[in-house]
Amino acid sequence: MPIPANDRSILRRLAGRVAEIAALPVHAQTAAEWRRLNALKPGRPLVWINEIPWHEMDVDGELALQSEDPFCRQVERALRTTLYEWDHLRADMVVEPVYYSPLAIGDTGFGIHEVAHTIPQHARGGILSREFHGQIRDERDLERIRTPEVTHDAAASEQTYETLVGLFGDLLTVRKCGIVHRWFAPWDELIRWWDVQEALTDMALRPELVHQAMDRLTGAYLACLEQWQDLNLLSLTDGNYRVGSGGPGYSDALPAPGFDPERVRPCDQWGCATAQIFSEISPKMHEEFALQYERRWLRHFGLNYYGCCEPLHHKLDILASIPNLRKVSMSPRADIACAAEQMAGKYVLSFKPNPAVFAMQAWIPELARRELTEALQKARGCVVEVIMKDISTVRDDPRRLWEWAAIAREVTETFA
Repeated sequence: MPIPANDRSILRRLAGRVAEIAALPVHAQTAAEWRRLNALKPGRPLVWINEIPWHEMDVDGELALQSEDPFCRQVERALRTTLYEWDHLRADMVVEPVYYSPLAIGDTGFGIHEVAHTIPQHARGGILSREFHGQIRDERDLERIRTPEVTHDAAASEQTYETLVGLFGDLLTVRKCGIVHRWFAPWDELIRWWDVQEALTDMALRPELVHQAMDRLTGAYLACLEQWQDLNLLSLTDGNYRVGSGGPGYSDALPAPGFDPERVRPCDQWGCATAQIFSEISPKMHEEFALQYERRWLRHFGLNYYGCCEPLHHKLDILASIPNLRKVSMSPRADIACAAEQMAGKYVLSFKPNPAVFAMQAWIPELARRELTEALQKARGCVVEVIMKDISTVRDDPRRLWEWAAIAREVTETFA
């Protein structure tokens, strides 16, 4: 793949700086801390930041892309965001001397697509407000949900890899990377096709139709998993990869016994599932319409993460049925004290502070400090990770997030 000389120079400069940062000994220490946390061993709560509103984060042109070639611009964006996070939002991030070359994996989709009216939050990008147009009305509509056919363009994967090696393989290790981790969130799909209100009310009014939909969609997901294995497209998760809605997956428990480095299995990976739309659904209905299907997916994986934005403090008894469950999400709406009583010694408490603190008209760092301190006090006795995510806006003031990162590190040090 021909690369313009100026683009090459830009990428090599950025890759060189990433390599210099990755050589610092702190990264091995931080990775060891994530392994400690994921092994349920006590210590300082660790902090990770993601789902950042990058369209609001640029300062002094740090994120401005300078390359021209579309491929180079993708790589440049990845390098620049890594450097930006290290400079301003590092918390407990790890920088590796590695650039991951993605495999060219595709599929035909589930056969049905979201149709929605959208309202953008910001002219430069970011989240969208959506009004879904329901497409599932009876059993005949369920036939539109198809099993995706997975493909891998090996030649394209090799071309990407060789191009990256030629660009900066002497500065960073270029490593091919397939499917490291995939969410199992069938309800995130269904509500887009069904409409939120209709889907929820149909659990009471037409439960058999909902069960048929969940069974069909779960089967499609499992067929994808089987195809990924058959095509040898899976990669290890026990590294600097996000797991579920939590932190990095560093773990000494993975890969599983019998591991063959030439063929990764689901049992060598982290799995995850979530039913975010079930925030107000009872534990009994959560088990009936979500968890019984989610276990069909989660049973394949070596370790599992559950949850995202839904409060789960009152559902830990049913979540105990998940095989190899290691982490449970505790959203801003969860009762942390209630959860801590049940989770201590069993699971990592994956705490999500409320990102609304960045969206207020005035930035009040004392409020951010107080909310985080109070939550960690309630979680005493648990192994805790602090995951700041779902940051839809910082009101065009990125220093709010910079300051929060410093506050979070200071506060967690007091709970070491």
